[in-house]
Amino acid sequence: MNLKPLLLAMTLSLTLAGCMVGPDYQKPAMQLPMGFKEGTQWQRAVANPQGALNSQWWLAYNDPVLTQLIQRSATANQSIVAAEAAYRGAQAQVSSSRAGLWPTLGAGLSGSRGVGGSGSSSGASSAGGVENSVSATLTASWEPDLWGQVRRGIESSSASAQASDALLAGVRLSISASVASNYLALRQQDIDIGLLQQQQQINQQLLDMIQAQYSQGTAANDQLLQAQDQLSTVVAALQTAQRSREQYEHALAVLVGEAPSQFSVASVAQYAFAVPRPPLSLPSDLLLRRPDVEAAERTAAAANAKIGVADAAFFPTLDLTAEGGYRASALGSLFSVPNRIWTLGPALAATLFDGGAREAAVQQAQASYDQDAATYRGTVLSALQNVEDNLSAINHLHVQADTYQQIYTRNQQLFGSQQAQLKAGTVSQQNVLTQQLILLQTEQNLRDTQGQLSQGSVALIQSLGGGWAITP
Repeated sequence: MNLKPLLLAMTLSLTLAGCMVGPDYQKPAMQLPMGFKEGTQWQRAVANPQGALNSQWWLAYNDPVLTQLIQRSATANQSIVAAEAAYRGAQAQVSSSRAGLWPTLGAGLSGSRGVGGSGSSSGASSAGGVENSVSATLTASWEPDLWGQVRRGIESSSASAQASDALLAGVRLSISASVASNYLALRQQDIDIGLLQQQQQINQQLLDMIQAQYSQGTAANDQLLQAQDQLSTVVAALQTAQRSREQYEHALAVLVGEAPSQFSVASVAQYAFAVPRPPLSLPSDLLLRRPDVEAAERTAAAANAKIGVADAAFFPTLDLTAEGGYRASALGSLFSVPNRIWTLGPALAATLFDGGAREAAVQQAQASYDQDAATYRGTVLSALQNVEDNLSAINHLHVQADTYQQIYTRNQQLFGSQQAQLKAGTVSQQNVLTQQLILLQTEQNLRDTQGQLSQGSVALIQSLGGGWAITP
């Protein structure tokens, strides 16, 4: 047996194994600003998707019920379950791609009995024209990755798996933020319902007083109509608040993986909204660790590797095959030296003409990369806009909340003054109730703004890709 051709082929394949055609990946160029227009000057970000996966930003809101709901959603929400399954599939694809680097081994055992031709083959029984044959073989084949086609495939599938991992982080962040937003909105409705119920009672008292005055001829019909309208307006607003609370509760049920009919959140009359402010100096990885940005960048990396896969089709392929075993006419004498068989041989193949199919495949891969690179840049720009929008909202809501706090404080003083004058007999009970009604309305404005501010902080955290180290 002459092993020189096989050894030469193996030497050549090992020499070329380090070659990989196609462009090496470079992250698409993207000029990031040093700071945000609506916020403090923050440092540039560096991708870190694991930060978003491990961040428990909701603890800054100091609410055990909220924490419990988010923890339940992390295990029961079907969107997260689906994203986890997709990630497992992507990991399996990486393992499948890596398998292409290794030889394929096979084994076989066969036997046959039949009528042969005029003669009989060597090693086979031909008594009565009947031939027996039994064989046991072991085969091996290997296609060396001469031009990096397999390795580029591994590179592409690995990047796709990382993109899937980032998408999973994005789904987790999105679901937890949705739970927090809906929960805080529900608590805002709890407060509104309580304040509107108090306003309804006061409006009813005022209506009763004006009806008595109208019956006595001391109040005009217009006053009576206005009092009736004010009561009806509050009743209608109360219905809106109650409907909204029920819908927020239904949304929370689905987010934690339960049917709305089997889920409820107890009402809380007094709720303190927490607003974790971003520190003056934020970690440099807050923006580009956003899962959607990381996923877009990894998708571009996967597309870049596929260009190399397409390029490799222009080069010849080398197959190394080997087979060895035994063949005999009887099983008892199968494993003996005279019955041993073997074959070895390399095969080199190349496509000479395909009508431009390979060139089209390369162009398609290049176009896909250009598209994914543009998508990445667009995702970064959208992320910047999202952060700017939420910073703007937070800034203005802070001013609005401070203003409503001042109005509420002044109305507390006015209400206290009215109560003192009532005791002195200088104002009527109707005046005190009217001032109390105004106080409740200003409190509702304040509490609504505080609720919106708390929900806005959730949106800001989500837009940054997760929470930050901060003392609640």
